[in-house]
Amino acid sequence: MFLKRSTLGGATSADQRPLKSSIPWLSRRYTIEIRQQIGPTRRIAIVMAALALGILISGAILVAAGVSPSDLASEFIVQTLFDAQSLRAVLFQAAPLIVTGLAAAIAFRARFWNLGLEGQMIMGAVCATAVSIHDVGSPTARMALMALASLAGGLAWVIAPLALRLHLGINEMISTLMLNYVAGNFLLFLLYGAWKDPNDAFPHSRQYAAFERLPTLAGGLSSALLVAVAVVLAAWWLLERSRASLYLRFIHANDSVARAVGVPLRRLLIGAVLVSGALSGLSGWLICAGQENRLTQSFYSGYGFSGVLIAFLARNNPLGALGVALLVAVLFVAGRSLQVFYQVPFSMVQLIQAILVISVAASDFLVRHRFQPVATRAE
Repeated sequence: MFLKRSTLGGATSADQRPLKSSIPWLSRRYTIEIRQQIGPTRRIAIVMAALALGILISGAILVAAGVSPSDLASEFIVQTLFDAQSLRAVLFQAAPLIVTGLAAAIAFRARFWNLGLEGQMIMGAVCATAVSIHDVGSPTARMALMALASLAGGLAWVIAPLALRLHLGINEMISTLMLNYVAGNFLLFLLYGAWKDPNDAFPHSRQYAAFERLPTLAGGLSSALLVAVAVVLAAWWLLERSRASLYLRFIHANDSVARAVGVPLRRLLIGAVLVSGALSGLSGWLICAGQENRLTQSFYSGYGFSGVLIAFLARNNPLGALGVALLVAVLFVAGRSLQVFYQVPFSMVQLIQAILVISVAASDFLVRHRFQPVATRAE
């Protein structure tokens, strides 16, 4: 909106001076600039604000689906975090989520987008179950052998995508994702065939023996949580304190520059990807030996997406992955309660995960950029 002003000679001219708004920041023009640096406190505040916004949106969707706000707070906070049995279930669920998230984070640090977490979980669990079925080793060494077999199975399943990336330049997102389907169908082939439980003829393996299951600790906690914490500490040292951590940080920032200055890119990529596959296989064994007590046909469902979600929300930080995995475990446990008592489909829980991912992804724009007011010249 513009005003016209008369001159002394009787002629008029358009004075294109905008009317001032009563709200100063609305009358300003802004430009987007790339931040040169940002402090950790402000970065965390931006991410936390985005996460809070995602939680509010998710809550609004659940309220629209028929869950009252009071019941929502009760299910997600009171009944889940302050009830001893539900809290044990959260920690029980968190252990494989932590390891899966760390598997994704280590590969992502090396700029290898490993979307084959579920396939590697399957092959790790298959190799561990093979040790059980064929009675490999003595009973005292059986659990250690199953753990080593799961590490080897996951590692072996990621070798092919790694080789295709290194030698043929094939995008690992495609190859790792497609191998999930190969592993899933191989699992069904075993469970509907030679490994079907002879006792009930259902498509799952026979139960593990007592000495092949992860023991329960005092207070009803699963020892899988101890394994997960040990993996977190090892991953923290690898990604934050070792010499490789500096190289991986350089590669994650700019792999072309890292290659130009002589960083051993190929060796680090191979090591990070193999560790990622091995940890995925280990998480498959944690589920089968700690939760299912056998190999089932859908034990891995949802863990691949959740692992990518955890690594993304934690910014590939091992300690951050621990916290985010606990949050996702709360979503899993509370989501099951919503299914039972409020008939909310589990897809709604997956929708909440997607909303959180979008919210944090959007916050990355504000972390890297800022809105700068443009200085205007008064005429």
